Amino acid sequence: MTLLPQFIKSSCLSLIVRSVIVSSIITSSVMLNTALAAEKTENDIKPSFSEYIVQLKEEAIAKGFEEELLETSFAKVKFHQRAVKADRSQPENVETLDTYLPKRVPKWKVKRAREMYKKHKDLLIQVSEKYSVQPRFIVALWGLETNFGKIMGNYNVISALSTLAYEGRRETFFKKQLWAALTILEEGHIKIENMKGSWAGAMGQNQFMPTSFVAYAVDGDGDGKKDIWTNQADVFSSMANYLKQEGWNDELTWGRYVKIPENFDYSLAIPKNTGSRSKWLKAWAKTEKSLLQWQELGIRRSDGTNLPNVDVTAALVFPDDHNGRAYLAYDNYKSLMHWNLSYYFVSSVGHLSDRIKFPPIK
Repeated sequence: MTLLPQFIKSSCLSLIVRSVIVSSIITSSVMLNTALAAEKTENDIKPSFSEYIVQLKEEAIAKGFEEELLETSFAKVKFHQRAVKADRSQPENVETLDTYLPKRVPKWKVKRAREMYKKHKDLLIQVSEKYSVQPRFIVALWGLETNFGKIMGNYNVISALSTLAYEGRRETFFKKQLWAALTILEEGHIKIENMKGSWAGAMGQNQFMPTSFVAYAVDGDGDGKKDIWTNQADVFSSMANYLKQEGWNDELTWGRYVKIPENFDYSLAIPKNTGSRSKWLKAWAKTEKSLLQWQELGIRRSDGTNLPNVDVTAALVFPDDHNGRAYLAYDNYKSLMHWNLSYYFVSSVGHLSDRIKFPPIK
């Protein structure tokens, strides 16, 4: 007598479970079909690359560019899948300064930098006097950006920028660069066939993005053109002008490698990852102190001697973690971080410039 009700309860439960499973399957199927439909719609809406180029030309005309310039500039434009892959790829952060610096500033590069300094010494001194930027920093940036002009990239800049704008991840940024590149062509500084650069559109011996070219490039020899690809006077002058416009002070160096005392309060340093340049500058303003104050907090030169007794302020940075190298960064450090917001890049520029200087160049 008790078996029948139990059987009925079991059957009902089984029906309920099956109903829930079926409902779940139907819901998942609907969600999948909806997602596929949305993806298909998005793909259907996105134009082809050639259609996108037509749209770019229309936008450029609306901005005042001449149709003849656009036809010439986009005549051989093509999609670079390698540029998209490079833009999306994020290298693993497995380096430390102790492994990075020997690779970025090897002995042969120091030797080459000193040779280039001597070769272009007269021009470098002329540029230095005009812009108040020490020659060794110009040479260091030149060597690290393009191996002293040997590796500038072989991408057609208009193609690279159009590709990355089309890819869409940073469309607004790369469109802005594209308009600047067209302005450079419009002003006659370079011909389209010679406007070569990196996959991201960085150009010339100093690897200026087009907007940086517009803002900082100068005609160093007075020939009416700003040629950062082949004209050494323009290359050096543009680099020096960049640093000068971003607050460079030739009475200061970049920073110094220092020793930290035991039980140091690491909140006094700029955080390693601030997220943006503006936040990094705020952290700088909040943490900078005079060298005397850092001395009183126990900071010493890397050899253990006292810090210089000069009226200079500095901020404390740790490119790696607190167990890695520590640097007191002077105001010129901010100018280099504007060039490239990377502790590793700035450290390599600083170290190469120091190696150019010591032993002193004769």
